[in-house]
Parts: sequence; C-alpha cells; structure tokens
Amino acid sequence: MTDYRRIIPCLDVKDGRLVKGVHFVDLKDVGDPAEIGAKYASEGADEIVFLDITATIEKRKTMVEVVRRTAKGITVPLAVGGGIRSVRDIEDLLDAGAEKVSINTAAVRNPNLIKEASQKFGSKSIVVAIDTRRSDSMPSGFEVMVSGGREGTGIDAVEWAKKVEGLGAGEILPTSMDADGTQNGYDIPMTRAIASAVSIPVIASGGAGNLDHLYEAITEGKADAVLVASVFHFGKHTIAEAKDFLSKKGIPVRI
Repeated sequence: MTDYRRIIPCLDVKDGRLVKGVHFVDLKDVGDPAEIGAKYASEGADEIVFLDITATIEKRKTMVEVVRRTAKGITVPLAVGGGIRSVRDIEDLLDAGAEKVSINTAAVRNPNLIKEASQKFGSKSIVVAIDTRRSDSMPSGFEVMVSGGREGTGIDAVEWAKKVEGLGAGEILPTSMDADGTQNGYDIPMTRAIASAVSIPVIASGGAGNLDHLYEAITEGKADAVLVASVFHFGKHTIAEAKDFLSKKGIPVRI
C-alpha cells in the first residue's frame, strides 16, 4: 500500500476507441486511448486503467494490440480489464505491457482463477473489479453484477470482497452502477463498506463529477485511490488541479 492516494484516469474502450457512458450505456466517443493515455501519464496520473467494456458481453478477448499501443506510450503502471477468462489471457496482457489485470465476471464464475493468477503472477498484478448495484435483498445492501452490469448474481458485494482478498487479489476496484457516469459523486456507503471489510487497497470508481467527490471518496469512503473518467475526459479539471486540491486539504498525493 502506498503512503499517498492515487489518482487514476479510467479509459473505457469500445471497438478500440475511448468512450464514456452513463450507467454503463449511452456511450460517447472521446478519442484514441493510446493518445489520451499518454497525455494523462505525462500530466501526472499515478496509474491508468484501461477497460475493454464490451469484451465480456461480446464473448471475446481484450484487444491486445490496442493495449500494446497504449502501454508503449505511457510511463506509469497500466491496469487492463475486460474479457479476461483465463491465466493465459492474463499472461498475454502482461506480455503486452500491462502491469496489472482487472478481472470481474470471470472471477465470479471461477473464483479459483484469482488464486491461480495471484500465485503465478503475484497479488500485485491482480485487481478484482466488482460492479455493484444497490439491493435490499443483500445483507450489505449491495449486489455483485456481472456481464457489463447486465446480470445480477445474488452475491453480496462486501462478502465477495472479503472472499477475493482471501483468494489473493492485490486490490479491489468496486464500481457503483447506480452512480456510474452521473457525475453526482461516488457511492460512499458502498465504497466504505468494502474498504472497511478488507485490508488490501480499494479504488473508488463510478460517479466522480468534481474534486470534492475525490476528497469524499478518500476521507469518507476510505478509498486508497480514485478512478476518474468524465472529470478529466471532458476537460472539467486536470490531474494537476485534482492533486493540488487534495494536497491543500491535507491528502498525501504524489506530485
């Protein structure tokens, strides 16, 4: 775990292009992921997350060539997710220049994949993404969703977070489908519930609309890092502005 809080731009990629949607739909083309990833890295991003958002639904692998092109142009760690179903898929992405992989649906379908992958590549390389939706039928109030958020699993998100930590995940990336793309703020209760239940880093994701939201995710949500898309993609704020804002509020950041 780092002693500073990380700012991580998220590149949602569809058909090799960077897109942004609301609640995982209504996607808008934002540009070329390799170009924008390089720009964010040069502007001070601590890491970049690259998500091939339709790979799982389309039952195909992540576009390795787009990952390779993106990894070439950046100087910070790249985490890649979407369409990963096997240890071999993970190996291909690490070989293409990713430093970490993010698994979601495949981890739910086959939890042993987390264990196998963390034993082979080390926990630091394995991020488990958890898409959540509010649900009164779950003990924590949050259900795990899979297949790009299209399918409920009946699994409680907090219990699942504890399980994946035990299986060897190095980080957890919980995204609120209720908040995603709304720019109304992260789902703080969900983020805090997961962060309080595990001892590995948790990356807040889904819903950032202003710099206060990043501060809230860290202070109230107990997140170790914040994933940001719309705020940076649409030029609302720069990474430098985000870091300056957090630093002035007493949050340690890497300048």
